[in-house]
Amino acid sequence: MNRSGGLPKVGVSLGALSPRVWPQLVRAADALGFESVWIPEHLVLPVAMAGSPRPGETHPPIPPTTPVFDAWAYLAYLAGLTEHIRLGTFVYNLGLRHPFVAARAVQTVDAVSGGRVEVGVGAGWLAAEWEAAGLDFSSRGARLDEALTICRRLWSEPVVEHRGRFYAFAPVAFEPKPVQQPHPPIHIGGVSEAALRRAVTVGDGWIGMLSTPNEVAGYVGRLKKLSDEAGRTQPVQVTAGGSAASVADLERWAEAGLDRLLLSDLGSTSVALSTLNARAEQLAEALG
Repeated sequence: MNRSGGLPKVGVSLGALSPRVWPQLVRAADALGFESVWIPEHLVLPVAMAGSPRPGETHPPIPPTTPVFDAWAYLAYLAGLTEHIRLGTFVYNLGLRHPFVAARAVQTVDAVSGGRVEVGVGAGWLAAEWEAAGLDFSSRGARLDEALTICRRLWSEPVVEHRGRFYAFAPVAFEPKPVQQPHPPIHIGGVSEAALRRAVTVGDGWIGMLSTPNEVAGYVGRLKKLSDEAGRTQPVQVTAGGSAASVADLERWAEAGLDRLLLSDLGSTSVALSTLNARAEQLAEALG
């Protein structure tokens, strides 16, 4: 059972849909009572790509011509179109940016949205993207950890000084702070042992890709084991992409330990809006 003992919150993943319908779809999701919307992110997509974020797969899930937008600029735009829905990244490649840049972007969107930001971050899977940015792909996990540490301090401390492996700076002030304190929720993406451990040690939650209830139950078990080993007493909030067309489907997700389901079954771009409306009727009990 999930941490609340009730049905999972229901958000919407926009990653498989054309950006041309994102504004209309997000306005509808806000009006229909969906809890959150989440957009994908890359800094650049090299023409020669290899690898996949999905275990066991070697072919990239997207072509290099995929339209990509600056995640935080776009979420600020969506914040202006909506009133209640939360706004998340699924997931943001924080290690590819200086933490000053990332922390400022997150703080800005949290401010203009009235505290509606969810920060999904990952170490990254696309080696060619890191190489194009002139950064060492093999150090991505350590770079992410250090960047997260700095961001959390910038969002919550009056003065921050840092001397680390990748970043070093004299005392700085960082104002204003995010609306959400001590900082917006941080969700760590990835299914590796390192990613799951990072979710336990530095995250508020963990965010998984397209999954089934059985797969989520396995990840929840691993997160619980790692939490026990680390002495963490607060449950890790579990978010994943998946399908649900009934309250009974949501109950199965809850039994697996899921706290938030990101609907990833809206079909093609041409039918996504009508499917979203249908899902709102089918899942009305969970949407409130």
